[in-house]
Amino acid sequence: MKKFGQQFGGKVTKELKERYEQSTNWSEGTFVNIEKTGVEFTMHELPKLLYKQFFDKKHRQPAKPIPVKAFEAASFTSNEPQFIWYGHSVVLMRLSGLNILIDPMLGDNASPIAPFATKRFSENTIDIIDQLPEIDIVLISHDHYDHLDMDSILRLKGKVKTWWVALGAARHLLSWDIPSNAIVEFDWWDEHPFHDLRITYTPTRHSSGRGVRDQAKCLWGGWSIKSQQYHVWFSGDGGYGNHFKEVAKRIGAPDLAFMECGQYNKNWHQIHMYPEESVQAAIEVGVKHAVAVHWAGFALAQHDWKDPIDRFTAEADKLGLKYSTPEIGELFTLNDNPNKRWWDDLD
Repeated sequence: MKKFGQQFGGKVTKELKERYEQSTNWSEGTFVNIEKTGVEFTMHELPKLLYKQFFDKKHRQPAKPIPVKAFEAASFTSNEPQFIWYGHSVVLMRLSGLNILIDPMLGDNASPIAPFATKRFSENTIDIIDQLPEIDIVLISHDHYDHLDMDSILRLKGKVKTWWVALGAARHLLSWDIPSNAIVEFDWWDEHPFHDLRITYTPTRHSSGRGVRDQAKCLWGGWSIKSQQYHVWFSGDGGYGNHFKEVAKRIGAPDLAFMECGQYNKNWHQIHMYPEESVQAAIEVGVKHAVAVHWAGFALAQHDWKDPIDRFTAEADKLGLKYSTPEIGELFTLNDNPNKRWWDDLD
């Protein structure tokens, strides 16, 4: 059994720092954003923020647990693209006959080192891992607890062939006994083939870290996944910025994009988009069809839990962005796009 301290993952050694320093995105001891970025609040505001985060739950979580549709292995076998969203930022997809899992945080607590738990809106989600087929590749965008979960990694370990991760995240997997020959780290714009796919790590405007001493010691980003016929993009966490125009220029228009939308606040607006900005970012990248993610999993900010999807869909309707709103665990395809306001039934 892993100890509490192992939640922090691997330590940043002198040798690792020397490796990270080779990245053009490293400066003065940390990874840095393309644009100047920070979290803004005063010490006077902090007690109120902490109180609301851990004690004021009214409207910030659903009145009852969000149900998760059961995984049906027999249905998840097509050579055509298939997708399942498991709440927050967990995405399972089948593309070119390969099973791909992104940011598999299926645990029940997004703050395992904090004195108070940040509980998931759905129950028993980690058991989903036992139902899943063998995973050809896991992609990890960065090392925050709501994206990289030790319990989920340990549960997945026996059924994942390959782990492709943000530069700096490998040390965590290694500390949890994932073999080094199964891990590849990516800097921004690194691109590698995987069978007949081309996978590229795209920049975001965000942050990283699992403890006080390793802040910004892991890169943060999104994932572009291209087959010969289809292109899927996972935006990754991040604030709005000029990088979306560069993403559009380099990767081209995705057929489907999973767009970060949730856990925003005026105090950390530069590292998490408002829903309207998420729609605008999707349009700038040329996304043909969008799915809002990073909501319906945890109350990591002070907004109502439905606010992200209500604002996203309203803005997408206004600007003509096509989107889907799958239920958690619902299988969907590029040609069968669920668009039901299922969240209205949970209060």
